[in-house]
Amino acid sequence: MASQPPRPTLPPRSARTLVSLADALAHSGSRLEDQYWERLLGIRLEKLLAGKANRSVEAALEYLMEANPATYEVLVEQAENHSESALITYRGESYDALLFSAPILAWTRYKLPDGELSADQVEALAAHLSEHIGSAGARLAILPRLVNFEQLPQSFHDTRSWTQYLAARALMGKPESFALATPSPQDGLLADVLFLIGAVVAPQGQALFRWQDNEGGNAAAHENSGLRWAEACTQSLEAMFTGCQVEFLAPGAYYTSTRAADQRIRPLSLRAAVTWLQTAGHIQGNGLRAAIVACGEQHIEEYRIGFCTRESNEVIYGCIWPALSREEASPELSSEGSIDTWDDIAALLRELGIQDIRRLPGMLPMEFCEDCGTPYFPNMLGEMQHPELPEEIDPEPMHFH
Repeated sequence: MASQPPRPTLPPRSARTLVSLADALAHSGSRLEDQYWERLLGIRLEKLLAGKANRSVEAALEYLMEANPATYEVLVEQAENHSESALITYRGESYDALLFSAPILAWTRYKLPDGELSADQVEALAAHLSEHIGSAGARLAILPRLVNFEQLPQSFHDTRSWTQYLAARALMGKPESFALATPSPQDGLLADVLFLIGAVVAPQGQALFRWQDNEGGNAAAHENSGLRWAEACTQSLEAMFTGCQVEFLAPGAYYTSTRAADQRIRPLSLRAAVTWLQTAGHIQGNGLRAAIVACGEQHIEEYRIGFCTRESNEVIYGCIWPALSREEASPELSSEGSIDTWDDIAALLRELGIQDIRRLPGMLPMEFCEDCGTPYFPNMLGEMQHPELPEEIDPEPMHFH
């Protein structure tokens, strides 16, 4: 008899009201009922996000991910909305505030730059935002440096704090310092995303972005704003990204634009890794082999790709492809005809010249080296190994900056 999967553990009491309200909203049958449950759920979220930092929202979501995926989608959308936006009162007037991010995707054979910006660059980026992104009546404020994934908010409570801080900067010009986490060393990293983070504020009910100034909702205006932003950033940050290939994504609401960057950086990271192995190790595409395995605990959290040479089954390098959606984390829930993550990875590897690709069955735990924390990657025999570069390959990319 097959064993039953463990039942999800109930969330703490502080999170159960969120679960109940989100479930009611998920089962709503009309817009008016939607508005009723959204209002109550919003009140509860606002209370939790404005209070002492805790993980009630995250605990509710962790429970729902296993117990009720449909209700999970409802709650995560509402939690994102209420943490990345706020209604601010200043000098008797009400303002809508939205946290935004402008992702910069960079990949290179050399070393990636850090996120330090000069005063001139900060001033130029703020001017570009006002000219190409913010609406005519909006005010904006940005962090004075670029940040990476590790430095982004790690909870909905943190996101709300960033929203309020930057909204206050936009309205009042407060110069107080803002503490950022210190990222771990990125030695050898060949592709990454840096984010320009800011807040856009406008009188309540009025347009936040330039493309909203056209009441007809012109999609071309949105696209043109993004193109002008990318052109302006290329001019202002060209020296910073010398030796890199760069893509400037249009600024947008924090969670939407961050997810877009998550999706876009995965193939770029894989492309950068294979290109570096081929050039630094003088290995032709058909001289490399790749093994792919799913890793996680209750569900797939990431796919790990291990690279071996044609002459050996020793793993020389590895890449991680995070699972970013419920369908990727639980392929069995995907609708018929949906995109297969395995096929996506394999197709890209073949495009890069690697033809010997092995998909390993099942799901393995996410193993790391106890000494250095390096993830283990699969070899062609299905064994998880610590990657070890051959002596002839210099592990340090050239520093171009």
